[in-house]
Amino acid sequence: MNRLPSVAALALLCAAPAFASSFAGTTAGASSAGTSASSGSTSGDDKLVHEAREDAAGFVASDGRLRSARLEAALRVLREREPALRQADDMTRARAILAGR
Repeated sequence: MNRLPSVAALALLCAAPAFASSFAGTTAGASSAGTSASSGSTSGDDKLVHEAREDAAGFVASDGRLRSARLEAALRVLREREPALRQADDMTRARAILAGR
């Protein structure tokens, strides 16, 4: 009956490297995403707009009160790249992001 704490400790020790590698993968991914988004390429712009979907949802849900740097960058990309959205307001652009533009 005393084996339960030992099994739990062993499970935690085995899981620790998985958590560390998961964290390392997350930070590496964030770093490479920043590099490609800043490269000025169309695919980097597309990725930036796609990654702003959650921020766009918050913006729409808050009736325009919640803004983030990522959302602002995506709105700027849409304003520059999409002729139909050049004269649109930020709420329309945020909805376009949510629609997958």
